[in-house]
Amino acid sequence: MKRVIVIGCPGSGKSTFARELHKKTGLPLYYLDMMYWNSDRTTVAKEIFLSRLSEVLRENEWIIDGNYASTMEMRVDRCDTVFFLDYPTEVCLEGIEARRGKDRPDMPWVETEADGEFIEFIKSYNTENRPKVLEILEKCICKSVIIFKNRDEAAKYLKNL
Repeated sequence: MKRVIVIGCPGSGKSTFARELHKKTGLPLYYLDMMYWNSDRTTVAKEIFLSRLSEVLRENEWIIDGNYASTMEMRVDRCDTVFFLDYPTEVCLEGIEARRGKDRPDMPWVETEADGEFIEFIKSYNTENRPKVLEILEKCICKSVIIFKNRDEAAKYLKNL
């Protein structure tokens, strides 16, 4: 395990899992949100985001935390291990609520209030985005794909690593 992606619905705990994996493995950790967003909640130009991501992908070792469907296949192509946090919607909504108001190393700002559009994205993730993710993962024949169905499974994996 040298090139890892951590994916899943927002609020599933991707960043928390990725940080713990980083502590256990020593692999460099990169957050897609930090590559894509500015602290004023604007986005960088697509070319800049892709350049930042491509730079990381050229490295021999990394953990990349985040979804970003537009770059999923390029990350899957380069990785050797995929962790998919495949949790129920309610768990992800609770995760979003629990992180509100907290400073986080994976985001360039502190979320202080609910974002209705973001909540709707989470509510539709399992019907809209999850099938596309599973379709991509089905093609990962020569890669290690680990799917967790709940937080306990992920925590047990990390504990035993």
